[in-house]
Amino acid sequence: MTRSRQSTPPLESVVSDLTLAVGQLLRRLRSTHSGDLNLSQSSVLARLERDGPMTTADLARAESMKPQSMKTILASLEEEACVEREPHPTDGRQILFAITRKGLDERKRRTAAKRDWLLTKLEEFDAHDVATLAAAIPLIRRLGDSTLP
Repeated sequence: MTRSRQSTPPLESVVSDLTLAVGQLLRRLRSTHSGDLNLSQSSVLARLERDGPMTTADLARAESMKPQSMKTILASLEEEACVEREPHPTDGRQILFAITRKGLDERKRRTAAKRDWLLTKLEEFDAHDVATLAAAIPLIRRLGDSTLP
C-alpha cells in the first residue's frame, strides 16, 4: 500500500529541516572531542581502520575528494604518526597508507568521547523518542550510502 504524499510534509521542508538537523548534530559531535585532528583526517583514519591499507588515489575516491587534497591530509597524518607507508604487495610503483597504533588510539579516544556525549544526551529522552530515533537510523544510513548523481 502506497502512502500519499498529502499526509507528509512537503519534501522541500523535509530536506531543509534534515540538512539543518544533521549539520547541527555533526557540529556538536565534532565539538565533543579534544585533539587536533579535523573531520577529514578523522574520516581517513576511520576508513583505514575499517578497510585496511589503501593508496592515496583509492582513499581520495572513497572520500570523494581530489587526490591532491588527500595527499595533504595523509602528509599531516603521517607527520602526527597516525599513518605510515607500506609497500604495495603487487605493484612496486604504488604506496599504501596504513593506520598506526597511535592513529588507532586517537580514533578510539575520539569515538569514546562522542559516544559518551551522545549516550548522556539520549538518556534524557523518553523511550518513545529513543525508539523513533532508532527507527530512523536505517533511513539515514540509506541516504548516506546513496551515490551522487
